[in-house]
Amino acid sequence: MLVNDVPDEYTPSMPEGEIERIARWHERAYARLSSAQDDVVFSCLGLEISVPPGVFPPVDADFLGEAVLTETRADDRVLDLGTGSGINALLAARKTTSVVAVDINPAAVDAAERNADRNHLAGRISFAVSDLYDAVDGAFDLIVFNPPFRWFKPRDLIEAASTDENYTTLRRFMRETSEHLRPGGRLLVHFGTSGDLAYLRVLIESHGYNEDTVATHEATQDGHTVKYVVLRLTRRPRPAGG
Repeated sequence: MLVNDVPDEYTPSMPEGEIERIARWHERAYARLSSAQDDVVFSCLGLEISVPPGVFPPVDADFLGEAVLTETRADDRVLDLGTGSGINALLAARKTTSVVAVDINPAAVDAAERNADRNHLAGRISFAVSDLYDAVDGAFDLIVFNPPFRWFKPRDLIEAASTDENYTTLRRFMRETSEHLRPGGRLLVHFGTSGDLAYLRVLIESHGYNEDTVATHEATQDGHTVKYVVLRLTRRPRPAGG
């Protein structure tokens, strides 16, 4: 499949009942998040993390975090897209001194900076408010992205951490990433079946990436099993003479 084969507009391919179930679950989760008034403080893989109201608190953060620790090399330049409270940037900074962490939510960037200070890693990470690559310079050996899973329209910045209308951001990520990836570079992408994982795989194929599953995890929501994956993506070699 070629990039031109991907329609400009996203159309859900899953059954209507599945779409309704995901929407109901999402609404309950959003109600809890939008009404939060206190910081969430927790430990993750040796880090002490504080997440204030207005910033999306990660779920099962050690799942993706362990993959980040395994994948990051000492000489890597790493980009954490949508850093949130900064967990993955901080974990990468344990392994390398060159990490960039960005988020569209200014409150998230502020929280991530404070978490870096709290964990004595601030000198290894630079932070910026950015809509994907808008404020990002240069190319990277490793790009970590935990994108919004669902294709609904977000009502505010905290919901934008989990919803991406028409998968516009996801499609833009797949379209623009090659410009920011060094030769031999890798992507770590976290996704789950509470979104349209099949559609992500269509994008991966159409944009010329090889895919390896480096971690899987299952959880039960409303009696329904949801599968989460961490995918390592690498650029597919061009055919000889291409």
